[in-house]
Amino acid sequence: MSVPLTDEQQLKNLYAEMWQALQTKDIKILDELHGDEFILTHMTGMNQPKNEYLRCVRDGELNYFSAQVENIFVEVDGLKGKLIGQSKVEAAVFGGRKNTWRLQLAFDVEKRGGKWILIYGKASTY
Repeated sequence: MSVPLTDEQQLKNLYAEMWQALQTKDIKILDELHGDEFILTHMTGMNQPKNEYLRCVRDGELNYFSAQVENIFVEVDGLKGKLIGQSKVEAAVFGGRKNTWRLQLAFDVEKRGGKWILIYGKASTY
């Protein structure tokens, strides 16, 4: 009999699953991990709704090659929480050259139907 995962472990798994799906451009998985209302605020300040964000991943405007996780911070308050991941990410975005960034993604998350999903994300460096 397996022990149920804690909310903290589920959120850490969500972060890992998101990076795996970004690298393989698995839009189906990415769609499931992000709420319909999801918005990503890029480092430039641009706000990108979920459908546009996933289209950019699919069409190669956002290309993620690797993500080496350095830190994950999790806060849970009932069915809502915060997930902050800090990773060294190799990417080429919006026509730029492949580069490595120290990327911090700060997410608001909600547990819906027993599953944690990303509802807002903000990108920055650390």
